[in-house]
Amino acid sequence: MRILKKINHLKVLYIFFVFLSLNIFFFSTVKLEAKSFDIENIDVSRPFKIDFNKNEVINEGFKKAFFELLQSILNSSDLKKHNEIELKKIKGMIESFSIKEEKFIKEIYYVKMGVSFNRKKIFNYLEEKNIFPSVPLRKNFLFIPILIDQNTNDLLIFDKNKIFSEWNKDLKTYHLIEYILPTEDLEDINLIKNRKDFIEQYDFKEITDKYNLENSIVALIFKDKKKIRILSRITDKKKVLIKNQSFSDLDIEVDEQVKIIIDQLKLIYEDYWKANNQINTSLKLSLDIKLDNSNYIKILNFENILDEMDLIYTYSIFKFDQNFTEYRIIFNGTPDMFLKSMNDKNYSFNTQNKIWVLK
Repeated sequence: MRILKKINHLKVLYIFFVFLSLNIFFFSTVKLEAKSFDIENIDVSRPFKIDFNKNEVINEGFKKAFFELLQSILNSSDLKKHNEIELKKIKGMIESFSIKEEKFIKEIYYVKMGVSFNRKKIFNYLEEKNIFPSVPLRKNFLFIPILIDQNTNDLLIFDKNKIFSEWNKDLKTYHLIEYILPTEDLEDINLIKNRKDFIEQYDFKEITDKYNLENSIVALIFKDKKKIRILSRITDKKKVLIKNQSFSDLDIEVDEQVKIIIDQLKLIYEDYWKANNQINTSLKLSLDIKLDNSNYIKILNFENILDEMDLIYTYSIFKFDQNFTEYRIIFNGTPDMFLKSMNDKNYSFNTQNKIWVLK
């Protein structure tokens, strides 16, 4: 009798593990497709005339969304290579779209759209053109623009400096850097003025440390009668990069010309940030990873992490039984990069064998 009970108990356990494995498999396969790039709030308008065609408006929205996506993942030099792309090709990379809002105002049709692009198809398209995209990672930077008038030897920092007052007025949705402007602080003003004679060598750490931000940009804007020279000190954690830019025949007191300077500087800073987060999509590392089935929540969390990682090209379950689930991951990077990325998320692996085991 005891033997029969034991056999029945083992059967129940086996059925449980089979059910668990199947549950993991079916749950997982829903999520194995590449993560999409979602572009929201695309606004398109067109006069409502006799020949009005709503499909043409939608197609215009697809183009606008596609180029907004490219502006967020490509540097400025690579953007110029996509002007001639056919609408048919753009549509082939779209996973879904939605109409958020429609309205008619004074015989003008307005529509607000959201478009989702297939991440893998976008990467494949760019790889065909030998272009490496960047992770669209948004980041806060402390931005301190300091205007130094070399004619009068004046130093302007806050509201008397047009670069400061106009900097955050024209924000673009595809910009990845969000600029935090410093608050007007008399102590900071005196600190900077006291270091005016060697300001190009000053690291500004006494000021930047107050804002608890790892990233900062200090722009020293030297103005004379003939040109404007801008020295940008870009600090990304502990790395420091110095960039120089010159502008001739521009007046920093004229709003339209100030906008030209601001747009050019933002382009330089965006290109720097994208270069820091570039993905080598031609590098496809195959990793096999095994997870113990005894912790179902751990498996689900692991998949959520894989979904969030931009360097994961794709992943799938290639083997499972009552004890283990084995994943095959295609990663756009090196094994060390993968281990570091996962370690940052508190995941570690036993890597002694060909198939790594999640600890």
